Amino acid sequence: MIGRKKEMDQLEQMYSNMRFTFLVMYGRRRIGKTTILQEFSKIHKTIFFSAQEKNDTLNLRDFSRLVQEYFDGDFIANFENWEDALSYFGRKAQDQRIVLIIDEFPFLAETNPSIKSILQHKIDHDWKERNIFLILCGSSVSFMLNDVMGYKSPLYGRCTGSMEVLPFDYLESAEFFPNYSEEEKLIAYGILGGVPRYLSAFDPKRSLKENLISEILEDGAFLNDEPQTLLRMELREPAVYNSILEAVANGCNRVAEIADRIHEERNKCSKYMVTLQTLRLLEKHIPCGESDSSKKGIYEVADHFYKFWYRYVFSNKSYYGMLGIDKAVDEIMGEINDYMGPVFEDICRQYLIRRAQAGKLPFVPHVIGKWWGNNPVIKAQDDVDLLAFDRKRERGIFVECKFRNKPMAMDEYDDLVTATEAFPSVKEKRLMFISKSGFTEAVRRRAGEEGAELVELREFFW
Repeated sequence: MIGRKKEMDQLEQMYSNMRFTFLVMYGRRRIGKTTILQEFSKIHKTIFFSAQEKNDTLNLRDFSRLVQEYFDGDFIANFENWEDALSYFGRKAQDQRIVLIIDEFPFLAETNPSIKSILQHKIDHDWKERNIFLILCGSSVSFMLNDVMGYKSPLYGRCTGSMEVLPFDYLESAEFFPNYSEEEKLIAYGILGGVPRYLSAFDPKRSLKENLISEILEDGAFLNDEPQTLLRMELREPAVYNSILEAVANGCNRVAEIADRIHEERNKCSKYMVTLQTLRLLEKHIPCGESDSSKKGIYEVADHFYKFWYRYVFSNKSYYGMLGIDKAVDEIMGEINDYMGPVFEDICRQYLIRRAQAGKLPFVPHVIGKWWGNNPVIKAQDDVDLLAFDRKRERGIFVECKFRNKPMAMDEYDDLVTATEAFPSVKEKRLMFISKSGFTEAVRRRAGEEGAELVELREFFW
């Protein structure tokens, strides 16, 4: 299993408590929750029950068979109800440390809402004195947050830990493509994002172009219609959500722009966008260092694969059908540097976080992100690709990120220096330039004289 050391360590730590432990695990579909739990189950006594989208009677039958065969080696009969089934489990589990995993718990609770109250009763009156490690896992993020851990849930206050399984970052994702160049690894991440199931769809022995054709562009390929498939599973009106995601992926990043683009009321758009944020498909950004209430907030597609798919596949379905797949992939790869621009800024943010965690930055950033706003020195709008402040905002790291086929030139150096003048209260300003294709000799000389840091792609894979 690639990555997931932090998640496995948390599971092991909770397992070692040797008292009643209750973990709520959640994360969007395809993110690898089940794989983590399966790996954990290999090394501990575990009853692993995967609820399915079928009626409550059939799920109860499956659970009855599973626990009876585990404890008694044979299946005798179905339990009449969940209370009897869970009481049986509690009696059998009293003399040993045992893990009970209920995967896709929302499937179970949606057909039988009382299961939450039954579990709450068992925990309060029986299991809290037992050596049980209970794990409820689900792909419906909103359900797990509100209906399991929320204030109105019967299970509120019972869990002893929670875990949101997140996508891999660029460095973990690169492990799927050991033979790719550094640039190709980053482009693969920009196309597929950090979802393990999507990363594993590409054959690491085939080129990016070959994988794009066979795994995304060809009709019937797994990734050809994946975002729409998942939206249909999660949402009642996928058409409006599709339209919002397409608009954002193609550069509309404010509510008014999005509403105008898709011809919907702004209030309606805002409500739908909140849902997409809960699903971890859309995220709101504000200029680095400003409060959450800032009116400068913009929206971006949070998942890189969704960003790529809505920009290219969804927006150009008919066009690519006429153009032909070979020419379509050439067209996509011909403008991949333009697509990778904002993706590379996110990769650089991850790189800085990794360096901070390793103690390889001048200070640990208190805030880090992109900045945009008015620069009073030039009396115009300005931006910084990546900006990091310490807690007191007295020290700052100003970063320029370029994913281009030519070395970074002096005008880009000058642009970043000018942008720093919008922050007169920052006493210590450090400059960092990150470039896919290196730097001109003039930039290298000036950086050496002024103490600016120059970073190339090979340094991303330390």
